[in-house]
Formats: sequence, structure tokens, C-alpha cells
Amino acid sequence: MTATVTAPVHDHITDAIKAPDLLRLSDNVVLARFETLKVYAALGAVRTLLERGTVKPGQTLVDSSSGIYALALAMACHRYGLHCHIVASTTVDATMRAQLEVLGATVDQMPPSEDLRLDQEGRVGRVRRLLAERPGMHWMRQYHDAVHYTGYREFAALVDRALPGLPLTVVGAVGTGSSSGGLVEALRGRDRDVRLLGVQPFGSVTFGSERFSDPEAIIAGIGSSIPFDNVHHDLYDTLHWLDFRHAMAGAVGLLRDHAVFAGLSTGAAHLVAGWEAARDPERTHLVIGADTGHRYTDRVFARHREALDPRTLKPHQITDLADLTPPWSAMEWNRRRYEVRAGGTGAAVPAPAKAQLVRETDPHVRPVDPLTLSGVPLGAPHQEDQAP
Repeated sequence: MTATVTAPVHDHITDAIKAPDLLRLSDNVVLARFETLKVYAALGAVRTLLERGTVKPGQTLVDSSSGIYALALAMACHRYGLHCHIVASTTVDATMRAQLEVLGATVDQMPPSEDLRLDQEGRVGRVRRLLAERPGMHWMRQYHDAVHYTGYREFAALVDRALPGLPLTVVGAVGTGSSSGGLVEALRGRDRDVRLLGVQPFGSVTFGSERFSDPEAIIAGIGSSIPFDNVHHDLYDTLHWLDFRHAMAGAVGLLRDHAVFAGLSTGAAHLVAGWEAARDPERTHLVIGADTGHRYTDRVFARHREALDPRTLKPHQITDLADLTPPWSAMEWNRRRYEVRAGGTGAAVPAPAKAQLVRETDPHVRPVDPLTLSGVPLGAPHQEDQAP
């Protein structure tokens, strides 16, 4: 007798879209293609905060976002009966903004800017002013609050079922740190052999490339001009730094070769995974595809004839951050700690003469949070995380 397979009927759209489609790109490369990756983060964070009593039904949640977290948070608020206020990057386009507004979110958008640092500093400043004016708001702090790791345990369970027992290399944009970090922490907690390969743009302080400038990378959303507490540097085995044109080559190549229309961070991870997979064929490489390609149409896909041929590209392999070289560098990180020095809110960090890889004397303390100007033990809530 044939068993009846029942397709699930979901109660909310977030249940339908939170999990990725898994697509095999080659013998040892699998793409986890999301519509909106950060639904896992937003749902897990909001649910946890409600369970703790940190957030109350009807309260307003506020945060800064360059795009996909904004939509994910608005949908989570829609699901759980909360209000949402987004301080949006200049990169949030009209389509995204319309969705946010129809979902009931209030959107404050930064003026046009080609400078990632100024865009992020402006958003943080606006959130601070909102909190001063409306202290009943809860700041989600996606860059710093470890509650955003919790939702990715579900993703890890899915990966564990789909790719059981295989040596695994996760390849994804570092971004805020919670997606790749949350996935890998959960998989390693299941005793899986998992390496983490992070992708960064040039110009990001997160892994020491701030002395470079790549203005077009502002649309990638994979780096930062300020330190993020949710980036745990000692989770990473390997780092790759790519410029915009290499990320574009990966995104256009993914669409051309596999009919997958995905964003710029996915394109960067795809390019890197192809190179790494050829060097290490015994491991399965899981590419994190954070979003679709729609918001990159004009600045990436409409320019597809300009795209470099991915088959001709390879990184400059380095052993020290002082040797970082555009347009593509790769370095074995070996799960070392890294101190991102902050000279105040959003201040650029001077490039070190040598790689500033440090073993902190207290492993439970992260570097100074530039948004609160205080060192915070891991897992300890900041003052603004407490129930109002």
C-alpha cells in the first residue's frame, strides 16, 4: 500500500518561505537558496523575546537594515501582532519599501549615499534618536544581540537531514555574523565535521580590509564599517575578500549556468565555493544563498555583458592581513580571534601593519560595542534589551 504524502498547509507566510530550496550545483557543491534568509533570524529572535517577556504584544520593534532583515522583521511582527519601525539603508529599493509599508512597518530611509560608513552611521544615529523620543520601543540590534542565532538551529536540523554524515564546508557572506555563525555553531553542536568559509568585501572592518575602497560594494550587504558583536571570528576557518566585479561575475554565472536568480552575496559565495570545491573535492560545499536577485537587477544583472568569466578568476592567497590585495584574496583564518578596534561610534579602524589576530585574556568578553561604548560579556543582555 502506498503511503499518502500530505503537503503542509501553513498558517503564515513565514512558515512557507523560511526554509531554503536545496539545489545541487556540482558533485560537491550544494546551494541553499532562500527567498529571504533572515526569516529564520527574525522569527527565532522575536519568538524568544516574547517567551522571555522582554517584548510585549503590541510593542514596537525597531532596527536598522540594508534590506532582507527589514522584510523578515516586518513579517515576524505581522505574525506575532507587533509594530515594526525600520531605519532603512539607501539600498532599500522601491519594491522593498512598498512591501514594508503594506505590512504596516514605518520606514525611515537614509538619503542616497555611495559611502557604506556614512550610511551605517546615519542609521545608527537615527535609531538612537527614536529610542530617546520613544523609550517604549525595543531595539532588535541584529548586529549585536545573540538572540538572532537561535532561529538558525532549525536550518541546521534541515541541513543535517539533507546532507547526513558528510564533511561539510559552509560558504557564505559574513554580514552580521548570525546566519553563518548560527548555522555552524548548531551543526558543530551535532558533532558534524564542519568548516566555515566567510566572504567579505574590501572596505569592511569585520576582518581587517577597511583600508580599501570599493564603493559599489554598498549594495552587497556582506561587510560593515562598524564592529558587530554577532560576528564570532573564532568560528571561521577561511576568509575570502572579493570586490564588486568578482561578486557580480559569480551572480551572473550562477544565473547563466544554473538558472538561479540570486543576490550579490550569493554570487560571491558561489564564485568562492567553486574555487574551493575544486581544491577540496572530498568535502561538500554548502553555499548560502541569502536572497533573490530582484533588488540587484539594475546594478548587476542589467550589466551582465560586463561580467567577468568566473573560469578565469582565482584569488591571491595570503598569510597575513597586511598582504590583502584586491580584487580577490584568500587566507586560512584557523578559528582565531580578532579584535576590531573602535575609535568611537562607526569610526574607521586604522589598518594594522601586521594581522591583528589576538587571543583575548578573557574569552568571555568581546571587543567594545561602538553602539553602547562598553565591553559586554557574551550572552549578557545590554541595557536596551531589557523589558521596558
